[in-house]
Amino acid sequence: MPIRVTPTLRDRLASATRPLAGMWVCSGSPLVAEICAGGGLDWLLIDMEHAPNGLESVLAQLQAVAAYPVDAVVRVPSGDPVVIKQVLDLGARTILVPMVSSAAQAREVVAAAHYPPRGRRGVGSALSRSALWNRVDDYLTQASAYVSVLVQVETAEAVAAAAEIAAVDGIDGVFVGPSDLAASMGLIGQQTHPEVMAAVRSALAGILAAGTPAGVNAFDPVVADAYLAAGASFVLVGADVAVLARAAESFAARFTTGDDTARTSY
Repeated sequence: MPIRVTPTLRDRLASATRPLAGMWVCSGSPLVAEICAGGGLDWLLIDMEHAPNGLESVLAQLQAVAAYPVDAVVRVPSGDPVVIKQVLDLGARTILVPMVSSAAQAREVVAAAHYPPRGRRGVGSALSRSALWNRVDDYLTQASAYVSVLVQVETAEAVAAAAEIAAVDGIDGVFVGPSDLAASMGLIGQQTHPEVMAAVRSALAGILAAGTPAGVNAFDPVVADAYLAAGASFVLVGADVAVLARAAESFAARFTTGDDTARTSY
């Protein structure tokens, strides 16, 4: 029985009447991913770069959130074509590739995400969840419609090249990462420094000028609002692990006496 594949984040962005809000899923837990999926946000980012996620845990999380009206994006750890192929074969519809600093790198990412003749993704649709084990009609010839490619600009070099990166055919969105950008500017840990925020706004402007959706990470609601006012098309406004950490701290602040003797160093 042929099965229809749902739209990608690219399609959601194209039809959106407002910016799309999402959160990171970094715990590696399918249960936590499902809880987040039911929260009413537009999209989730399952992270393989800085979180304890491998192929098996990503698969479980994709399965856990599939029943909810939320777009799941997987951030791969790098632009490695093998990893990109494996994550797409798991059924990820949208990938985010970190640390892309040039249009040439962006073209390599696009090539890794698409089958020949457009790219060089390896063919294994009969074996993979992406094509639902050949239950998706004409998957091989239509696969580009089922895959969205986002790249992340995270350095001063990348900000300078943001418009060129965004203009690469096959790049469906560009996401700005203020944390590594701050580090590259000699301002590590200062994501809200005026110079960093100015660089983020510059990147957003260049991306949008290329006609490409521009995203950004902003856990501070005031900063998120500032970037939305600058035209950001999609934002990440929190993370599962950060929400849990801050909530645990608030319980401790409310119900403990402040005695730290039981705490151990990490």
